[in-house]
Amino acid sequence: MKILVIGGGGREHALAWKLRQSPHAERIFCAPGNAGTAEFGENIATAAGDLAALIRFAKENRVDLTVVGADDPLAAGIVDLFAAENLRIFGPTKAGARIESSKIFAKELMREQGIPTAQAGTFERSDAALRFCDRLQFPIVIKADGLALGKGVIIAPDSAAARSTIDEMMNQGRFGEAGRHVVIEEFLRGTECSLHALVDGADYRLLETARDHKRAFDGDTGPNTGGMGAFSPANNWSAQLEDQFDKKIMRPLLRGLQEKSITFRGLLFPGLMISTGGARVLEFNCRFGDPETQVILPRMKSDLLPLLEATIDGKIDNCSIEWDKRPAVTVVLASGGYPDKCETGKTISGLGDAAKLGGVQIFHAGTKHVDGEIVTAGGRVLAVTALGSTIEAARARAYEAVACIHFENCHYRRDIAVSAVGLRK
Repeated sequence: MKILVIGGGGREHALAWKLRQSPHAERIFCAPGNAGTAEFGENIATAAGDLAALIRFAKENRVDLTVVGADDPLAAGIVDLFAAENLRIFGPTKAGARIESSKIFAKELMREQGIPTAQAGTFERSDAALRFCDRLQFPIVIKADGLALGKGVIIAPDSAAARSTIDEMMNQGRFGEAGRHVVIEEFLRGTECSLHALVDGADYRLLETARDHKRAFDGDTGPNTGGMGAFSPANNWSAQLEDQFDKKIMRPLLRGLQEKSITFRGLLFPGLMISTGGARVLEFNCRFGDPETQVILPRMKSDLLPLLEATIDGKIDNCSIEWDKRPAVTVVLASGGYPDKCETGKTISGLGDAAKLGGVQIFHAGTKHVDGEIVTAGGRVLAVTALGSTIEAARARAYEAVACIHFENCHYRRDIAVSAVGLRK
């Protein structure tokens, strides 16, 4: 099979890397890909958002399956356009992708189905949003309605911060059109857990759990980012929570989508808050997580390709997934200044030494080849994943690999998975 992976980050490198291991995979194309995907696939100089060019490429090169990693093409309706051209593609339709592309749509759907989530209000006018804030207990959470590269969620500790955030989003266009409408909700306390489910419209199969580290700096401080690291399995998940998730979240969600005539086929990625009262939904995403994909897929023993195909065909209930019991830890290396403005074009060294360590896999995100060297080309640059016999061993090996890699102003958190091993900084 010829497979096209759409996107150019660490998640897409991990997807392409895993799909390349399938005995059914003949060629892997990545659009646009990065320096890592170029090592085993063919990078295509086409942006993930250029849907017309991607359709032309898939038709001209007789691509058998397209896998969408990035969220923007899904929100723009790439699955609908490919299907209209009889091109096979993994991911939800534009209508299904609204569960991520519109937090207001998702919040209203959860409210209709009684899915446990934070109490919230949705607003199209800043004056109404400000009045709502006056009635809340701080801190509160303010979310841009649309897609904002994982940075559209702001925790406001007080009224002044809330007013500033609402003005920046709704009036000054901090996130463009994505922030013109907002969701304002209560601040949930507990620990977060990331779930991934292959959903075929009627049934689903859960992948292994993970926990992400969103804040930029150690101790969960600083601004939210796209994710600075992760570990798997999550240390706050249980069989009881999984049963609650099925009955209180997944089944009502699938029912609600079907009531709206939406057949969701693809990857559903709910972010959950776990507290003494159980699991509550923070948000829904409709594609593989980043960096969760980089920590989950190295633990998957099964061939990913047949699982994606079964999802498309509505037959995921016939599938089982085998997992490596060893835990994994992923540490993200970012450019200095991330998630704000950061410099690129910095030469990366030590990748070969890091890759020689046993149980280590390096996934590229913001990288490219320039004059025979690999240089930085984005905010998040690399995701270093290690497997170990214990979470402590995996964490130690991941940081051993990180210590091998160097580029100017490299920034990474030093406390990834600390909570899972009981260490203190």
